[in-house]
Amino acid sequence: MRRHGPESLVFRRRVAITGGAISIGLFALIFASAADWVSGQFLHVVHQWKYLPLLLTPVGFVAIAYATNHAAPLSKGSGIPQVIAAKSNPAGASEALVSMRTAILKSFLTLGALLCGASVGREGPTVQLAAGVMVLWHKVMHAPMRASMIIAGGAAGVAAAFNTPLAGIAFAIEELAAAYEQRMTLLVMTAILISGMVAQGVAGDYIYFGVTGATIPFRSALYVVPLAGILGGLGGGIFSRLLLLAVSGNHKVLRWMRARPLATAAICGVVVAVLGVTTGLTWGTGYAPARAMIEGVHAPLWFGIAKFVATVATAVAGLPGGIFAPSLATGAGFGNMLRQFLPGEPASAVVLLGMTAYFTGVVRAPLTAVIIISETTVSRGLMLPMLGAALIADQSSQWVCKDRLYHALSTTFSSHRDDDD
Repeated sequence: MRRHGPESLVFRRRVAITGGAISIGLFALIFASAADWVSGQFLHVVHQWKYLPLLLTPVGFVAIAYATNHAAPLSKGSGIPQVIAAKSNPAGASEALVSMRTAILKSFLTLGALLCGASVGREGPTVQLAAGVMVLWHKVMHAPMRASMIIAGGAAGVAAAFNTPLAGIAFAIEELAAAYEQRMTLLVMTAILISGMVAQGVAGDYIYFGVTGATIPFRSALYVVPLAGILGGLGGGIFSRLLLLAVSGNHKVLRWMRARPLATAAICGVVVAVLGVTTGLTWGTGYAPARAMIEGVHAPLWFGIAKFVATVATAVAGLPGGIFAPSLATGAGFGNMLRQFLPGEPASAVVLLGMTAYFTGVVRAPLTAVIIISETTVSRGLMLPMLGAALIADQSSQWVCKDRLYHALSTTFSSHRDDDD
């Protein structure tokens, strides 16, 4: 009873992990529903008043940037860098980087960003929210916080957000855990699987991008895979390089932008608004255009470039919000451009290879990219070509940006981490 009873540390930790995993699955679904609703409301407004975003989006960017800087500075950007930074001091980070206060504020600010048309996703914020939920359960159960539990919480968020438990496990190992704690592997995977099962049980066995089942002939794959890998990797590397320059670049223009965050947010808001009003396709996550391209629907050649610029502008503005979904949409756009030059090849397969390559080029996590895209499209017959494209993209991305985006961004939160040490 002393070792395994209700008062024991082992029992309290197991309750915290199980309760946290179940709560993460539920919170992720609520947040996803809220994100879809506010995105729909914005698109409804755009449908009624096409040019209103030219005012609404820049003003919204400034308001959200102001609220973020003054009320929740630790909620900037994706949320994944904060979780990575929190690993080095879990106890201290639970009061700041991955606290429930920060996570809740980030969730509402991300919804606000979607409400004004920002090119953000909900998956990155879900990771930070999930880590905050896991921290809260450990506080309630008086269980000491460990880095492995922050990893478990964040990865469980990925599993619940995409309804892809296997991708959550890959993300935990590949992206969040630089030095994985082998003795905690079972508990981490248990939390991820519970969260994914809860999300699947409540929302149903839905497929994020719909059942595609794309394949590509072997002979075609021999040249399509390297082409997609190189081009997508370079595109993703350029995206990462631009974001890191905005954060730490030494050019006088970049220093001016960092010194005047509200002016920068306003300028970026204008860029996003003009692109959105002009194209009608670059608002929000980009889910609908991406799904259409995956299903073989022809889309404008410029979509990938336009979504790329909108996502860069949103990220530079410093708004809370993820880059997972916008990067997938941008990758689909790059794949759509590639298929125009390969008219004889399966359109869906080429789009998915471009999506995999670009997404890998951004996050530099090839295994996670392959599993997420294969699970969200049920294209398991394309897994080997996707893995080849992802590995090539991972290498070609390094030609442009040597640093891994999330890990490099996590260093910007090191001062908050160190203050708690």
